[in-house]
Order: sequence, then C-alpha cells, then structure tokens
Amino acid sequence: MIALLVLLSLLFLWGTVSDRLARWSVTAPIAFAVAGILLTGGDHPVLTLDMETHTFQRGVELVLAVMLFTDATEARDYERLEGSVGEVRLLTLALPVSLALATLAGALLFPGTNWWLLAVAALVVMPMDLAPIMMFLRDERVPLRIRAALNIEGGFNDGLISPLFVFCVANLVTAQGHSFGDLVLDAFKGAGYAVLAGTVVALPAIWLVRRAFSAGWAKAADLRLAGLALPFVAYAASVVIGGNGFVAAFVTGLWYARTAHTLGKHHLDLVHDATYLMTLAVWFTFGKLIADVFENGVDLATIGYALLALTVARMVPVVASLKGTKFTWPERWAIGWLGSRGVTSIVFAVLAYTQLSGPDAAFVIKVMGVTVLMSIFLHGITVEPVARWFERRPQPVAAAETERP
Repeated sequence: MIALLVLLSLLFLWGTVSDRLARWSVTAPIAFAVAGILLTGGDHPVLTLDMETHTFQRGVELVLAVMLFTDATEARDYERLEGSVGEVRLLTLALPVSLALATLAGALLFPGTNWWLLAVAALVVMPMDLAPIMMFLRDERVPLRIRAALNIEGGFNDGLISPLFVFCVANLVTAQGHSFGDLVLDAFKGAGYAVLAGTVVALPAIWLVRRAFSAGWAKAADLRLAGLALPFVAYAASVVIGGNGFVAAFVTGLWYARTAHTLGKHHLDLVHDATYLMTLAVWFTFGKLIADVFENGVDLATIGYALLALTVARMVPVVASLKGTKFTWPERWAIGWLGSRGVTSIVFAVLAYTQLSGPDAAFVIKVMGVTVLMSIFLHGITVEPVARWFERRPQPVAAAETERP
C-alpha cells in the first residue's frame, strides 16, 4: 500500500510540473527512474520493492500484455505513404540478425557464459521501445517514412520476441525430467493456446463492439472501457488454458486494430493512458534496478556489451536490410541508430530476474540496466541534432516519391 501511495503521489506531482520540466528535457521516464533511485536505493531505502513475489511478477506480466495489445492496435497517420516502409525487412531480416550479433557479442565479452543465458540477455536488450524518443516520432522535420518505419518496427518486435524469450528462459530453469524436446513442445503448445485464446476473445468482441456502435447500444465512453478490458481478458483467458498471455494479448490487438480504427482515433485513448501509467511504474522499478547495479559496480565488459547492442548489433543489420529500398543512406543510418531501449527491456529483465537463479538473474539485470541507461542518454541527446540535420537537407524527389501530397 505504501508503494501505491508513493507512485500515485509522484504521478500527481508530475502532472503539476511536467511542462516546466520538459523545458530541461526531463521526461516522465527519467523523472520516475530518478525517483526510483532516490527512494529505493541505499542501505535504508524509503521504499522497499520485493520483485520476487508472485504478485509483482503477475503485475509486470500484465504491463507487458497491455503494451503488446496497444502496440498491435497502434495506428498512426501513415495514409500519405504508399507501399512498404521497410517494416517486413526490419522484422524478418534485421531483427533476427541483431539478436544473433548480440548473442555473439556476449560470447566474446563474457567467455564461458551459458549460451541460453547469452540468448536471454540478447532478447532483453535488443527490443526497441520508443518512449525515450517519443517526441522524435511527432517531429515533422523528420521524413514521415522514417518515423513510420521506427514506429511499426517498435510496435511489432516485442510481440515477435516474447515467445522466444519465454522459451529461452525455460531452458535455463529446466526442471528435472524435462528434455529440450519437451520444452520445444511446451513452447509451441503455449503459443498455439495463446493464438487460440486471443482469437476466441477478439472475434466475438469485434462483432459485439461493432454491433453496439452501429445500433447505438453504448456510448463512446463505454466502448473505450470495452477496449481497455480486452488485453486483460485475453491475458487471463490464455493463462487459464496454459497459453502465453503476452502472445494472446498481442494477437487480440492484431484482430482488434481495424475495429479500433473504424471507431475513431480516440477509441483507444483510455488503453493508451492506462499503458502510460503502468509503464511509469516500470520506470520507477528501473530506478531501483539501476541503484542495485551501480551499488555492486559495473565492469568494462558490460559497458562494451551495451555499446555493441546499441550500435553494431542494431545498426549494421538495419542498414543492410534496407539496401535496395527507397530510403537514402542517411535515412537508413538514422533508423538504425534511433532504436532506443526502454520499458520492454526492463519488463523482460524483471521477468527473467523472477525466474532465474542469483548469478544469472544478476547478469541479465546488469546488462539491461547499463544498456537502457546508455540508450536514454545517447538517444536523448542525439534526436534533436538528427532532426535538425534532416531539416537543413531536404530529401531529393526520388527518395520522397513514396509520399502522397
């Protein structure tokens, strides 16, 4: 109850000074992370967070489920763009190669480490989260196709990674008598049940919401409540039948996206607000994790791994995968560089922490903490120069012909 009181008080205070702090580039994630460091760090913390409880784990899982639902339903104003913005290449080519490079980087910098643990670390640090550079997505100085590519990739990569993350963690905590084949079968069963649960929840919901809207059975505000309930219903239904709750919420969002768009751009405002509030609690938790990481010290190998994850492992596959598209070279490098890390990495790391043993859990938390912290700093200070660069250099007609006037 004390934790809830503190978080709600911080939320109230942030609401009263957010515009003022924005002048100094202090965003909500930064503010809540700093609050987490100050209130949970040290030998005598003001607030104690026990991340090993079942309730805490379920809470974090729900945050990820709602995030995946909103990512799947996210609809930006990209009607001015014709054709693809490279999202298929980014998700099917660049993302797997990035994960492989991050795993190899871990093997190089942390010799002797279990390969499954290195894979978990890669799956934790590589998913994009655009919260640290959200203003960049609204900056009209930047070509729309760049913002579209980043937003679509960021919306789908965590949904694609989550089943693989669950599988790799399961291989690290394999119970006696469970073979690799058993785990593969369990992973497919969990994903299959999740797809089934997400579909069974979504299709009747779509019909009922559309019927209620056309017949005037419910007001717009009531339909927003229905949209808010969907990711929670999908998550719970999947868990009950033994499926992956994250995947179920994501599948439900994919089914529901067109209906949400039909009902108007404000239909999912309540879901987005709830997601925002829940992610602020995650940033507060990140503050505690950072306090723990730096209290125990950070070695050069971890710093090097974070730099490689943010640069080579991300940028090289992205730039290579976009070769042959209508993106210019500067645009490809911009997309590659601006793959910021945030809530998704934090949530995955916390879930790994709650399931892994001491040294393995500490390793995942450490690499995540340093990577996300560096991302907040490096991406935060470079988004404005990148936007100014595009403003000073109008793009040639050949590169802009995918945009409608």
